[in-house]
Amino acid sequence: MEDAITSGASSSGAGKAGNGLTYRDAGVDIDAGNALVEAIKPLAKATARRGTAAGLGGFGAFFDLKAAGFQDPILVSTTDGVGTKLKVAIDANHHDTVGIDLVAMCVNDLVVQGAEPLLFLDYYATGKLDVTAGTAIIKGIAEGCHQAGCALIGGETAEMPGMYAGGDYDLAGFAVGAVERGQAITGDTVAAGDVILGLASSGVHSNGYSLVRKVVERSGLGYAAEAPFAKGQKLGAALLTPTRIYVKSCLAAIRETGAVKALAHITGGGLLENIPRVLPAGLQAEIDGGAWTLPPVFQWLARTAGINAHEMSRTFNCGIGMILVVAADRAAEVEKVLQGQNETVHRIGKIGARAKDAPGCVVNNTANWS
Repeated sequence: MEDAITSGASSSGAGKAGNGLTYRDAGVDIDAGNALVEAIKPLAKATARRGTAAGLGGFGAFFDLKAAGFQDPILVSTTDGVGTKLKVAIDANHHDTVGIDLVAMCVNDLVVQGAEPLLFLDYYATGKLDVTAGTAIIKGIAEGCHQAGCALIGGETAEMPGMYAGGDYDLAGFAVGAVERGQAITGDTVAAGDVILGLASSGVHSNGYSLVRKVVERSGLGYAAEAPFAKGQKLGAALLTPTRIYVKSCLAAIRETGAVKALAHITGGGLLENIPRVLPAGLQAEIDGGAWTLPPVFQWLARTAGINAHEMSRTFNCGIGMILVVAADRAAEVEKVLQGQNETVHRIGKIGARAKDAPGCVVNNTANWS
């Protein structure tokens, strides 16, 4: 009689195969993958919200838009990663916050359209699966979903020896949100004279880390050294401060005031490249760089590597992680709602006419950035 083959059987040894190769011999540990799934099931379950209809373990996940309260929704989807900030996490052996970054990079892009994030899926790929590190990563993703009010309904873990070296890994995220038909924010009503409100960032967020790592290299500091810009914190931990998630505060401002004309998530490309994406043709964002204080981490980056203000403002968020455009006579009302949601709000500029061949965004008054 042949031996029975059942699901859940251990792949840790050669078993009946004698000297035959196993998947583990090739570098893939099915048992570790199963252990990670079991470890993260309660994390995902804790993110459940109205509309979720299944847990982890199946081939697909269901979401009920009607149960979530939508009547005539338009779906909005985004995808993103964490970029080379992951190299800092790997080198510093600090994995519990990059999952928050992953969620933030996706859901902050959803809310600029006025969409409410509903569900999130992740893709985690590594050369050798470390259940402890993997659990920390997924725990961060679950925390990000909790902050955004969306459900972690599934994902994929891929162990790919030979593709990634040592403890290297990569993350990608996929978010789906919804907005009622006719209520999407498109920026088409933005006009000259409107005010630009800036919401404070928590730090570098998740962009420009190839340059950040070059600056660290030039400084001669290791990630275990004290951060020159954050007394009592290690440099690695300080640089890994997770991206702020603006979903709940921005949705509150949108829904409670009806006055938000446009939003822009300040990611790669910084202030100079992201704000023009939400402006109608013929308009320019005029930013006053003296309207807020450049946070210490950016001061350190600029000073250590001699980065000028133009390069700073097209690479980093420079302390402003999200902007909202509102009519001047509604600005105070929107500010009040945002402050009630624990946001630090700055009036950082205004919308003006854009001359022919002029840039879509200019940042003036940056003398205090150096």
